Amino acid sequence: MAFRIGANLGRMNYYAVTYRYPEGDEDIARVRPTHREFLQSLLADGTLVGSGPYAGGDALIIIRLPEGSTIADAEALMDKDPYRLEGVLPGREIKEWTPVLNVFE
Repeated sequence: MAFRIGANLGRMNYYAVTYRYPEGDEDIARVRPTHREFLQSLLADGTLVGSGPYAGGDALIIIRLPEGSTIADAEALMDKDPYRLEGVLPGREIKEWTPVLNVFE
């Protein structure tokens, strides 16, 4: 399904993307600048809601896609992250997330 990412098309589906990696991982550190450029592009087009590392390793990224999107759409988007393209990310989990109380809308 093709979507115009980040466009204000009404209701949105939110996805919580957890990246799993050990704190201080050298490969993650090496690719981090291009990973952050990728996230900046998602922020610029309105797809990225927020992101940041947990203390001690791992990170959380919240994205939003138009209503009707699926986990597969979120996976396809996040597969473009340099961490995935470079093969340095040991683990990733993507779940649809329903914000009940929020500041996003």
